[in-house]
Amino acid sequence: MQKLRVGVLRGGPSPEYEVSLKSGENVLAHLPKHYSGVDVLITKDGTWHIGGIPLLPEHVARKVDVFLNALHGAYGEDGKVQGILDSFGVPYTGSRALPSAISMAKHLGKRYYRGNGLLTPMEKLVRNIGNIEGVAKEIVKNIPGPWVVKPAGAGSSIGVTLAKNYEELMEGIMQAFLYSDSALVEEYIAGTEATCVVVASRGGAYALPPIEIRKGSGGIFNYTIKYDGSAEEVCPGNFTEAESRKIMYTAVRAHKVLGLSHYSRSDMIVSPRGVYILETNSLPGLTRESLIMKSLKAVGTSFSEFLDHIIQLAYGGR
Repeated sequence: MQKLRVGVLRGGPSPEYEVSLKSGENVLAHLPKHYSGVDVLITKDGTWHIGGIPLLPEHVARKVDVFLNALHGAYGEDGKVQGILDSFGVPYTGSRALPSAISMAKHLGKRYYRGNGLLTPMEKLVRNIGNIEGVAKEIVKNIPGPWVVKPAGAGSSIGVTLAKNYEELMEGIMQAFLYSDSALVEEYIAGTEATCVVVASRGGAYALPPIEIRKGSGGIFNYTIKYDGSAEEVCPGNFTEAESRKIMYTAVRAHKVLGLSHYSRSDMIVSPRGVYILETNSLPGLTRESLIMKSLKAVGTSFSEFLDHIIQLAYGGR
């Protein structure tokens, strides 16, 4: 019997290129034996390769039965590659084009949260045009400080800063513009950082145990802290039963209202004011160090079993 050919997409033209390479490498290493893995490397200029040979995406699509999307950030997570794959009619893991785009545009995702009764911090979108200084002064007047500043269209906590005054706010906005054409400025909610993975099934979606993030070097959970080993990630987190239920409910609700598929991970703050959702990642990292590994371990599921599950969801739902 011929094995199902799984094209593992990794790399891509995004600042998260290196993380995606590691995600794809880990996926290829843990694909169940009844699949045949096809390493599809997309270089930073957007060229697709198999075995070091550049190929048109449509030619790659003829060599696989299903794609496992291990891309992160722009192009891979914002609906662009999903649109390309849809045009080939080849199934793929992760969410469809429009839900992916909405999740990646953090300010749009927050509209869906609010419209469906979820708490989320106050925010202001700052575009890299016009009077940026004037917008920053407006933020100081209307949104209580300090402020978390992040690129509006990037993941992996890249370019995220904490601003305590106007000068730091301007610096944070300009830093965010290095990764996105707009910055999202949010009120800082003091509390415990949490993240929660959601996995879909044929009958719906369910949450894995919440993870508590303890930042050893202080500050906010940005790209540096995320990957330098200074943060401690505890699963299940040290939350009350009520807090855990709320975190899990919020993650599943966000997954559903955004229209996501197969799996996602939502980041939150647990504060005395309630559980605030910050954003939802439609393609969480799949490296050996990624948060999803802790969630899978907590429920006694191997990474290979998880990969088998999402591949079957994708291929069976073609």
